[in-house]
Amino acid sequence: MSGELIRPVPRLIEPAEPAEPGALRAVLVQAVELLPALPAVDPNDRYGIRALTVLWLEADKTEHTRRAYFADLAAWLEWCRRTGLDPLDARRADVDAWKATITVTGKDGVPKKASSSTVARRLAAISSWYQYLEDNDVADRNPVSAVKRPKVDRQSPFPALAEAETAALLDHVTRRAQRIGSEAAYRDAALVSLMFHTGLRVSGVTSARVEDLAVDRGHRILWYTKKGQTRDFVPLAPPVLAALDAYLAVRAAREGIPAGPLLVTTPHPRDPSKAGGRPLTQRDVWLALRRYAKQAGLAAADSITPHTSRRTVATTLLANGVPIEKVQDLLSHNDIRVTRGYDAARHKLDSSPVYTLASVLSRHQQD
Repeated sequence: MSGELIRPVPRLIEPAEPAEPGALRAVLVQAVELLPALPAVDPNDRYGIRALTVLWLEADKTEHTRRAYFADLAAWLEWCRRTGLDPLDARRADVDAWKATITVTGKDGVPKKASSSTVARRLAAISSWYQYLEDNDVADRNPVSAVKRPKVDRQSPFPALAEAETAALLDHVTRRAQRIGSEAAYRDAALVSLMFHTGLRVSGVTSARVEDLAVDRGHRILWYTKKGQTRDFVPLAPPVLAALDAYLAVRAAREGIPAGPLLVTTPHPRDPSKAGGRPLTQRDVWLALRRYAKQAGLAAADSITPHTSRRTVATTLLANGVPIEKVQDLLSHNDIRVTRGYDAARHKLDSSPVYTLASVLSRHQQD
């Protein structure tokens, strides 16, 4: 096997907006057919490994999780192919050997050692796949179950914005939309306002539709899809409504009464093939947040991500006396310890004894 080139693993590209209930299934079937080291599809075996892999990917996963798990499984199966290992014969020693080879490609194109969180996620993905096969009596064991997983720092490496920084970002995108007046500018103002006023996951924002806007007992609300594919709603405060209504009004001038995805791309001014109307992707959101954070002069602009909005919402609410149970409910955390982690991080900063120490020492220092 030495000297053999590593083939690029297949990628899972889901339809931007599945028109039919079976559209996602069809995409998953095609993607799973490309996975190495698995037996060919047997159309007469409903419990074949590839058929079960499709169902495993489809069940109870967000689009983001599905893509990540598919990539992780593809990497494991490619290693099995290169080493001549039948995945169903794998043992702990094989997984340990694979774990030692896990790398990621940096921005410079050079492979480097994967972080603890990446290794832990890949092991979790492969373990989930084997568990699904075992639950369906296809695999005899889960070779990942006894593998030691790296400890992962529970504190996110991505920052939460201070209240003044959040206000500066919101003010910037609002003034920008009013100054430019374009549909894209108003859309991005609505995007930033929605994320930093509700704490929704980026998948909940990008999958939201115009039809999900509703009224309940005098409150304007947005229905969205939570992690785990269940539905919930969040009330929309006046600043969010103002931004959304302004955007939808501008969009209506182009397409009539808006329908379909809530936040969409706009037609390219010089390329007729790019007619717009595609829902924003998570990458679109990521790039937009970083661009506007830089324009607003935020110190954390280079490290801001869509998750920054959730951390910011949580820390801001907890710092202003909102009960942790209400914050947990808003952010749809199944485990209150996740919500409590945001509060612990805030207290570690705001109440750190280093400030007391500096104050004490400064009184004894000469000017």
